[in-house]
Amino acid sequence: MEMKKGKTKKIVVFMILILLVLIGVIAWFEWPVTEQISIDGNGKIEGAVRFALVTDLHSCYYGKDQSQLTSMLETESVDAVLLSGDIFDDKIDDDNTKAFIEAIAPKYPCFYVTGNHEFWSKREKEMKAYLESQGVVVLQGDSSTIEIRGNSIDICGVDDPTYMPEEEWTAQLDGADAASDSNHYRILLSHRPEKVYVYEKYSFDLVVSGHAHGGQWRIPFTGLGVMAPDQGYFPKLIDGIYKMENGSEMIISRGLARESTPYPRFFNHPEIVMIEIDGTKDAEHEAQGQEKTVNQCH
Repeated sequence: MEMKKGKTKKIVVFMILILLVLIGVIAWFEWPVTEQISIDGNGKIEGAVRFALVTDLHSCYYGKDQSQLTSMLETESVDAVLLSGDIFDDKIDDDNTKAFIEAIAPKYPCFYVTGNHEFWSKREKEMKAYLESQGVVVLQGDSSTIEIRGNSIDICGVDDPTYMPEEEWTAQLDGADAASDSNHYRILLSHRPEKVYVYEKYSFDLVVSGHAHGGQWRIPFTGLGVMAPDQGYFPKLIDGIYKMENGSEMIISRGLARESTPYPRFFNHPEIVMIEIDGTKDAEHEAQGQEKTVNQCH
């Protein structure tokens, strides 16, 4: 009997240790990080400019007044912030999103496009009006030019096509394309990476997106994700930099969704992507080492 009790106790202790390790792993991979990506300026950039790509915040909590996120931006000395959809959520209230926007909008030029959750909330017009009241540029089939140290950069953007017919959404892309100057470096903000087959019909220098949450659960040491919205199991377009068939580049962020998801992230830190666009050959060489090819990912 004593031996049986001793064996049971060891099993209980072992199970508790496993549970504590699992909790620790979950907590560790819920911690936000920055990812650094450097790309060439396609002959349109002199020196270097830095953008922070923030996606899929879903109004999640990152410290008092979103201090974790704001300190990440301050540390990286970014020139502007690109908000590529699902910054709000359809179930979580807006408090954390508003705290973040009100902290960053006075400090950085900010550019925003909708994601699917803004449309699911049925309050997308209210959300856009709030952002505009804070000085954020809301893009919906148009373009805005920013000057950074003598560089003219057009930030273009389209709404998420959640409830939009394909032809209406592509009309927004046409509008953004027409409103921008091909002599400027052109960045397209669009929430969905899986629409790459449409982006390839245009000549934006860079497309930035989110939506895939990095595949939610990552398979260690492989770079593979388990599942992503609208891509299904083992999605291909989940994070990092991709070279599109038209020669343009696409950068996908794993995003910042935490408590908004029905299950935790595994081996998949939430992130802000710091994008440096550099007019030197060193940046081109660095990007080539990071890029994946989109035609291998369809």
